Amino acid sequence: MLIPEYVKGHNLLEGKSVLITAAAGAGIGFSAAVKAAEEGCRALMISDIHEGRLQEAVAKIKEQTGIENVFYQVCNVTVEDDVQTLIDVAEEKLGGVDVLINNAGLGGSKLLIEMEDAEWNRVLDVTLTGTMRMTRAMLPKMMERKAGAIVNNASVLGWRAQKEQAHYAAAKAGVMALTRCAAVEAAEYGIRINAVSPSIALHDFLRKSAPQELLDQLASKEAFGRAAEVWEIANIMMFLASDYSSYMAGEIISASSQRA
Repeated sequence: MLIPEYVKGHNLLEGKSVLITAAAGAGIGFSAAVKAAEEGCRALMISDIHEGRLQEAVAKIKEQTGIENVFYQVCNVTVEDDVQTLIDVAEEKLGGVDVLINNAGLGGSKLLIEMEDAEWNRVLDVTLTGTMRMTRAMLPKMMERKAGAIVNNASVLGWRAQKEQAHYAAAKAGVMALTRCAAVEAAEYGIRINAVSPSIALHDFLRKSAPQELLDQLASKEAFGRAAEVWEIANIMMFLASDYSSYMAGEIISASSQRA
């Protein structure tokens, strides 16, 4: 179960500004924020629903990377006014958003026959509709500039069946479909929309939302016999955000050794 050495930045995002949702804490979003700074972005904004954790995250990013132009904005992606405010503030503080990373998502475990409408709707509202709201609000700004990249966080569960994951799997399959359709609409404006589809990347939130026995079982099935490190998923996001993916539109990169 050998974990590879952390990959240093190579200025993939030099000169670009980056906006990331759900980036407070220790998950993929925060790792993507650190990576974006390490890859030389000129300015960075992170958002989440917890202001205290956002403030802590900004301080950590500055300390770890040395970047100064780091901002935060509280945003609940299920609230349209929050989304519009986030986009407007990011546009102003970043001098235009070059890269949007839609990382906000919500999971849980529940058998379908025990699932109430409220739980189903909440997971889809955050994970799928939240991604749509952010993309819908961001696209007009990018279309005016005829440039930009949007990276969505999907999941292998958008392809693969798993018990007690009907709501999350449906939402992530929707993110994949949204990515493909939106990419076709955006391509004529020079905007790229793609997604990464992780299988299992361990972080504190996931450990709290799923039994350790299940996490160990899923990780053991991977080719490397381990779960992904969050920064390994963030690396793929950096590739999709960078000009190295200039001919990719509507693609879903699977970061998983599990068969769909």
